[in-house]
Amino acid sequence: MTDEYYTESGIPVKLLYAPEDIAGYDYEKEIGFPGKPPFVRGVYPNMYRGRLFTVRQLAGFGAPEDCNERIKFLLRHGATGVNIVFDLPTVRGYDSDSPEAEGNVGACGVAIDSLEDMERLFQDVPIDQVSASVVTHLPSTTVVLMAMYMVMAENRGISFDKLSGTNQNDFIMETTVGSGPEILPPQASFRLQCDAIEFATKNLPRWNPVSYNGYNLREAGTNAVQEVAVAIANAIATAEELIRRGLPVDSFARRMSFFWDLCNDFFEEIAKCRASRKVFHEVMKERFHAQDERSCHMRFHVQTAGITLTAVEPFNNVARSAIQGLAAIFGGAQSLHIDSYDEAYSAPTEQAALISLRTQQILQVETNVVNTVDPLAGSYFVEYLTMEMARRIRDYVAEIEKRGGLVACVESGWLHREISNYAYQQQKAIESGERKIVGVNYLKADHAHSGEIEVFRYPDTEERQKAKLRALRERRDGKRLAEAMISLRTGCKTNENIMPHVMEAVRANATLGEIEKVFREEFGLWQFPLA
Repeated sequence: MTDEYYTESGIPVKLLYAPEDIAGYDYEKEIGFPGKPPFVRGVYPNMYRGRLFTVRQLAGFGAPEDCNERIKFLLRHGATGVNIVFDLPTVRGYDSDSPEAEGNVGACGVAIDSLEDMERLFQDVPIDQVSASVVTHLPSTTVVLMAMYMVMAENRGISFDKLSGTNQNDFIMETTVGSGPEILPPQASFRLQCDAIEFATKNLPRWNPVSYNGYNLREAGTNAVQEVAVAIANAIATAEELIRRGLPVDSFARRMSFFWDLCNDFFEEIAKCRASRKVFHEVMKERFHAQDERSCHMRFHVQTAGITLTAVEPFNNVARSAIQGLAAIFGGAQSLHIDSYDEAYSAPTEQAALISLRTQQILQVETNVVNTVDPLAGSYFVEYLTMEMARRIRDYVAEIEKRGGLVACVESGWLHREISNYAYQQQKAIESGERKIVGVNYLKADHAHSGEIEVFRYPDTEERQKAKLRALRERRDGKRLAEAMISLRTGCKTNENIMPHVMEAVRANATLGEIEKVFREEFGLWQFPLA
């Protein structure tokens, strides 16, 4: 039995915490009240009494028509937001009939090739009343799928100021976390990330054009401190670039959003959420001199940790995800997705998705945990851990800054090495049994899993998508398309915002893959610096 205990991020944990552990902290300055700087206790004064967190379960599989049915199923059963994940070909910018897409069309997400697919995906969904999280991942696909969403609204007669939602839009996903056969250089990807934010700032007043993706960083291999610090460093780089372009900080900062991964270390995850708001407030107020208080609000979506889901004894995942969801509420999340127990096998079945949805609703209405703002405030342990997390986040941001900023850390491979080193250490700890996983390496199950579960089977999608693409290419206006693609190439060569050119290409029925091909040809390709 060890006498030394640590959080998952390596913070030493004492047996007992007392007033002296938070002695020296000025309550109003360091913690404050909900809705007041530094927003440790939440960005709104009455938090969930005024607005419950959005119940935003992920949906994404098959063809757009298939996924549309799941969206409507979730909304009928009480979901209050839409959350769409795309298949790997779409995320990586390939059409469904591309050789690179073979075997992956409609798997792990919905396939989107064209404006018409986006229209099928959201058919009969009231996009002027329900917010949509569009998990576009890469900036290069963000600008295309965001344009498709906007043109879809335009075609339905819905003004852009009625659209509310979020794009993920994180260049780290393109250049560090994800992998693919063809990757844009970090500077080009970062430029497209900022183009999308700049365009939305001017045209989509209720839209969050970026969700800095700590979640996938954590899943790839970072601790809680690194997860938050890298995302905040990205926000710093973005703010510097948009200010250089002439935008006042208060014009865009209030629409920045973040995406956290909540794992099993319950109190550390709560402290992470509280500390992230504190550090973001400091950055926006002290570094960028934001005047609008909303510019200093860190708003974030939480997804429970996919990396903690096990294929062994999968029903245990219900407990894991519920506990992580509870931590998200104690941490003050604005939006929540609770993973389904069967996601270690495939996309969730309708039954599994409903259990996850019901888990959120039970937390909202049966537990009373939403009735009091930040109920763990004042705990000696939680307050100490929050301040320690904030200190370590600041230090890691400073390390990134010392190395030239986040884009430079990606170009040099430093961030890749940080991720791979942490992931390696975590896997070693699991294999040695130092890190215990119930049913896997601790109290190991007698069988591969206890009880048969229904595994979701993806509908046949590839041939349907190929047929739609053939029909689209035959009937579209070739002259209009050619003109739009020439304009797009010209836009890539200049410093002007790419979004208006992408919008015209989408209106001309250019496919996602055709637009992405232009990006690859004009910006060139890049290899991960893994040596």
